[in-house]
Amino acid sequence: MRDKINIGYGQGFWGDSILGPVRLVNEGPLDYLALDYLAEVTMSIMQKLKGRNPEAGYATDFVQMLDRTLPAIHEKGIKVIANAGGVNADGCLKAVLDLARKKGIKGLKVGVIEGDDILSRIPELANGGHAMANMDDGRPLSEIQDKLLSANAYIGAFSVAECLAAGAQIVIAGRVTDPALVGGPMIHEFGWSPEDYDKLAASTVAGHIAECGAQCTGGNYTNWRDVKDFVRIGYPVIEGQSDGTFVVTKHEGTGGMVTRNTVVSQLLYEMGDPNRYLGPDCAADFTSAKVEEIGTDRVRVSGVKGAAPTDTYKVSLSYQNGYKAVGQLTVAGPDAIEKAKLCADIVWGRLAFDGCEFTDDEKMVEFVGAGVTHAGILETTEPPEVVMRLGVKSDNKAKVNRFGSEVVPLVTSGPPGVTGFAGGRPKATDIVGYWPALLDKSQVQTRVRVEES
Repeated sequence: MRDKINIGYGQGFWGDSILGPVRLVNEGPLDYLALDYLAEVTMSIMQKLKGRNPEAGYATDFVQMLDRTLPAIHEKGIKVIANAGGVNADGCLKAVLDLARKKGIKGLKVGVIEGDDILSRIPELANGGHAMANMDDGRPLSEIQDKLLSANAYIGAFSVAECLAAGAQIVIAGRVTDPALVGGPMIHEFGWSPEDYDKLAASTVAGHIAECGAQCTGGNYTNWRDVKDFVRIGYPVIEGQSDGTFVVTKHEGTGGMVTRNTVVSQLLYEMGDPNRYLGPDCAADFTSAKVEEIGTDRVRVSGVKGAAPTDTYKVSLSYQNGYKAVGQLTVAGPDAIEKAKLCADIVWGRLAFDGCEFTDDEKMVEFVGAGVTHAGILETTEPPEVVMRLGVKSDNKAKVNRFGSEVVPLVTSGPPGVTGFAGGRPKATDIVGYWPALLDKSQVQTRVRVEES
C-alpha cells in the first residue's frame, strides 16, 4: 500500500486530442492513466452503432491510442482506467487483447466492469414499480419507453477499485462517473472504506477538477493570454495522498499553467449545489475545499468534507425524439445582416408556399457574426459578412428533408453575396432526447472480469 500516487487524466471527452495520453505516458512519472470518453449523447451513439454491428459500441479511439502507447504502458507498469467500454465493454476488451497479442505483449491483464447498462431490463424494472420519472419535469417513463436508445446507471469508484484488486492493468468500464476514474485508484491504493466520506469526497473533487483534461491546466481559461505554449499544453496529474489531500500539477516542461485560478475555474464547472455535490459513493461539500498554490504549477487541495451518498443511482436514458436538419450559408458584402435576414424569410416563405410549414418552436435562425453568441450582452457593428444558420425539427422526416432542399437555391435566387454552399443540402438526422432519472441502488449489480493476453 502506497501513501502517494500520480494519476494523469489524458482524455476529457470522446474526440479529445490523442496527444494527451500519449504525452502523459512519455513525458513524466505516472502510476495511473485515467481516460474519459463518455457523455450522455455518446451512449446513444454507441448503442446505435452496436445495433448495426454487434462488435461495435465502444470508443475505438481508445484502442487507437493504445496502439501507440501499449508497449510503454506495459513496460512502465502504468495502470489505465477508461470508460471506453461504452455499451460494449466486452467488445473493447477483445480489441485490446487482440492488440496486445499483435504487439507480442504477453501477460497483460485487462479487466471489464459490467452492470451499468440496464437498457434490456427497462420493461422488468418498470413492471416492478421503478418509475424512473424524468427528474426535470416529472413525466413518466412510459411516455418514451418504446423509443429508448440507451439506459445506463452512473456507477461509482468502488467497482474500479474491485477491478484493480483483481489484478487488471487496464480497466475498461462503461458508464462510471468521471471522478470515479480518479477515485478508483485511490480506494485501491489507500484502502479506503465506503464510510470514509471525507476521503471519498476529496477524490470526487480531484476527479471533477481533472475530468475535462487540459481545461484545468489553462485550456478554455479566461486569462488565455497568460497561458504559454498551447501547442504542448500539459494534461493534469493528480498527486493523491492517503489522507485525501492532493496536488494538481502537470509534467515538467509542458505548456499551459496550473494556478489557483485555473483549478477553481474548473472546480465550478457543471456545478449544482456546491454544499452537496451528489455522486454514487458520497456527497461532497465543494465549499469546504482549501485550494492553495504551493509552487509553480502546483496547487494543493485539502480539507474536503463529505457525507453519505443517496440510496439511488442517477440513470441516463436517451430516446429517439424526432428529426432535425441544420444548414448554413455565408452572406457577404454590404448590408450582410439585412440580406441574411431576407434569406431566412425567403426559405420559410417558399416552404410555406409549398405547403410545408414549421412553427416557431420547430425553427432555428442564427446569424453568426452578428452577436448571436452573446445576444443582448454585446453590441454588434455592421459586419462585412455573417454566417446564416437555419434549422428545423419535426417528427416528420420527409418534412425535414424538404426544408433541406430550399437552403442552397438562395445562391442564385436570393440577394447578392450568398456563398459557402459546398456542404450541399442538409439532411434529416435523428434527434436524441435526454431523460435523467433515479433508480434504487439495489437494482444495479456490477461485475468485474479479468482476462490475460
